Amino acid sequence: MTTDTPTKRFDIQIEHTSKLDRDVLTASRELLDLVFDGEMTDADWEHSLGGMHAIAWRGDVLVGHASVAQRRLVHGGLALRTGYVEGVGVHPAWQRQGAGGQMMAALEQIIEVAYDLGALGATDEAVSLYQHRGWLKWLGPTSALTPTGIVRTIDEDGFIYVLPGSHPLDLHGELACDWRDGDLW
Repeated sequence: MTTDTPTKRFDIQIEHTSKLDRDVLTASRELLDLVFDGEMTDADWEHSLGGMHAIAWRGDVLVGHASVAQRRLVHGGLALRTGYVEGVGVHPAWQRQGAGGQMMAALEQIIEVAYDLGALGATDEAVSLYQHRGWLKWLGPTSALTPTGIVRTIDEDGFIYVLPGSHPLDLHGELACDWRDGDLW
């Protein structure tokens, strides 16, 4: 006889940066520092702010964070309003139990309503989550619009994923992101 084990569910808090308690933001940053083994820079954290956050709670313990902020990506001659996903992480003790999927589902609903498309830079560990959710690998060249002009971002090729929306996309075409400090993608 087999017994189905119920999936552990998490409470997902959806809030704009301006509405989150400072303690929650601090705990989220500390969580991401742990998840990314100290490689979460101040610029990386800054990229996670100014938009909508999905915070995963198990009881009163913060176990996950993800956010979506507006960026402009240029594709096919259009500057597309893009929901760019940042700061996705789940505490190691709670990984692979559904928190990441629940947070992404919440952000995907926001992207569907508010943006032309979704985009993110994926880590190797997270690719299967994004692919399972319907995110598509960008197969064409990537670039950034910098203060000195368009610069190819060859190291990012193959790590950018998009969630198509209202505009047709050529996944083999060129994709350029707007300028920002730190990692461009």
